[in-house]
Order: sequence, then structure tokens, then C-alpha cells
Amino acid sequence: MLLFLTLWALVPCLVLVTLYFFSSAGGKSGGNKKNDGVKESSESTNTTIEDEDTKVRKQEIIKVTEQLIEAISNGDFESYTKMCDPGMTAFEPEALGNLVEGLDFHRFYFENLWSRNSKPVHTTILNPHIHLMGDESACIAYIRITQYLDAGGIPRTAQSEETRVWHRRDGKWQIVHFHRSGAPSVLPQ
Repeated sequence: MLLFLTLWALVPCLVLVTLYFFSSAGGKSGGNKKNDGVKESSESTNTTIEDEDTKVRKQEIIKVTEQLIEAISNGDFESYTKMCDPGMTAFEPEALGNLVEGLDFHRFYFENLWSRNSKPVHTTILNPHIHLMGDESACIAYIRITQYLDAGGIPRTAQSEETRVWHRRDGKWQIVHFHRSGAPSVLPQ
């Protein structure tokens, strides 16, 4: 059983590797080789522009992730569905180690937990690390800290470790897969 769980834990890594190779190869074999014998300097202005572009794109991924988490915290299933691919897959504590597909599993929690929570919730993303995989896909891994008031009004904090795979379709970022570890969502009613 332990071997089985260990292998399932590798699935997000395999997804990332596959996305990386497909997006970086662009469907072509080989690379962009120059046959004129001229080496491009790593100090060229193209590199600087590329670095700035990379920073902007990484910030964009952090921003859409924050918007997604805000939709979750506010119980806004409509906004959440706009940011998720209809065939999205997920491993999360509520699924008890099972891979869930689609949005129906998540709808239950929006209707019965998040939307009914009237107490304040504050979420912080710590140490985000973004992998850009071409222009149309990215992966973000981070620690999520959620602060809330329990049924007695006492402040509590929960932590989860999350990895989300984003794919851009028609200029819009959508989650295609995520993996969340930590305690299941149990905010007070």
C-alpha cells in the first residue's frame, strides 16, 4: 500500500515533466541552432527583456492563484468555475487519496461549507515557486496559510501545501490539475 501511495505522489511530477517537454519542444525535434558560427552573448538585451517578461508572467500566475483562493474563501463557485478547466483533476485531503475529476466534487464543498461561512477568512500564500512551461502553461507550488475564527470565535490557523497546474486557453488562465496536502477543509458554520 505504501508503494502504491508513493507512486501516486509522483503523478504531479510526471504531469509537469510531460507538459514541460511538450511546451519547450513546440512539437519539433532538435532546438534552435545557429549554423553561422556566431554565439549570442548571455549579456545581450534580449536576455534582459526575457528576464523581465519572465518576472511579469510569474507575477501573473501568482495573481490568478490569489484570485482563485479568494473565490474559494468567499464561497464564489461561479468565479471558481471560470478559473477551472471543466475536466480538472485533483488530489486533495477531502478525496481521501483518490484522484477526482471535474467540478462536481468541489461544488459540494462550496454549497455546504464555503458559501455558508460568514466568519472572516484570511489566506496567505507563502514562498510561491513558479515553473513556466512555454507561453501557455505554468505550475505554482506554495504553502497556503488560512486564518479563521472557530465556532467559539477563537482565531485558528490551518496550513496546506499546494501545487497548481495552469493552462492558458483563449487568453485566459485555467487550472487543469492541483494537488493539496494538509488537513481537510473544516471551517466552522
